[in-house]
Amino acid sequence: MTGPRRRVTQQDIARICGVSQTTVSLVLNNRLDAGVRIASETRERVLEAIAETGYVADPVARRMVARRNRIIGVFTYEAVFPSGTRDFYQPFLAGIEDSAEQLGCDLLLLTSAPVVEGRRRIFHEGNRFRLADGCILLGRETDRGELARLVAEGYPFVSVGRRADTGGPVPYVGADYPGAVAELVAQAVEMGHRRLAYLGSGSHTESRGDRRDGFTAALAATGAAGPVLAGETAELVARLPELVADGVTALFVEDPADCQQLADRLAELGHPVPAAISTVALGDPPPDSVWGYPHPPATADIDFTGFRIPRWEMGRQAMEVLSALLEEKSTEPQRLLRCAGHRGASLAPPPR
Repeated sequence: MTGPRRRVTQQDIARICGVSQTTVSLVLNNRLDAGVRIASETRERVLEAIAETGYVADPVARRMVARRNRIIGVFTYEAVFPSGTRDFYQPFLAGIEDSAEQLGCDLLLLTSAPVVEGRRRIFHEGNRFRLADGCILLGRETDRGELARLVAEGYPFVSVGRRADTGGPVPYVGADYPGAVAELVAQAVEMGHRRLAYLGSGSHTESRGDRRDGFTAALAATGAAGPVLAGETAELVARLPELVADGVTALFVEDPADCQQLADRLAELGHPVPAAISTVALGDPPPDSVWGYPHPPATADIDFTGFRIPRWEMGRQAMEVLSALLEEKSTEPQRLLRCAGHRGASLAPPPR
């Protein structure tokens, strides 16, 4: 009785072809940048020997050659687990985990860098992000200098959330905030609103800037008009009488957390939402509504009209893009995903 057939190795292929094992490895990995020119005849001879012997590359060895161990890092600029951020990050992480499981990858949550002034730093002393094949970046605000360094060094990464190019294209999977805001403005104009106001923080982060840009572009497209205000919540609340006197009938609020406070003040002024003035949240409805409950949470009196950010899908596709980059497969490295509208109950026709 004969024993099991011995596995064909690269050394066997090299011996059959009369070449070095290094040459076989270069042909197998299609390396054209190793500084060694391989004659086309030699390459064909190696490929024929591989086909005839049924050689199959050891997957562990292939990963070692490619310097990959199927570990993906997840770096968050803010702490993930405190209750204040739990609802924000959980869908992203769930999407990342789902995709990692499908791809057969393990996740490494990078937490060694301390949170200083509200943010972590990727290149903190003693960081270990290079233990991973590549990295998913999560955070409301990222560091442009660190992104530029990652791009310059060619380290594989994908940002969850659109980021402006810095020293080169930054791979990302983000939400189409301009499109989502434009849809809401169009709905308001169709209902009869002609004077709208944008209430925001004035922040220059991409996500907030995209909302503002979407609002101003939509005003131009629809023929509506209105101011764009920036300030802290208290400042925005203080300017409500001015907006009412100016004939504004719909407010577009950058931070959904401000909506209830604005609505309470409007009620005190005798202009209830939405009977006298509509109020639109430019982001997710309150968390209970996000997770599928039919009613707004007890802390909100109004189910605010707005849109849902596709957080789970953003996380899933970020893993998909990173995997394609690592495998050097063709992919679209910058993606914007549509936000689904949330009808709510705070957008109504203006009073006659």
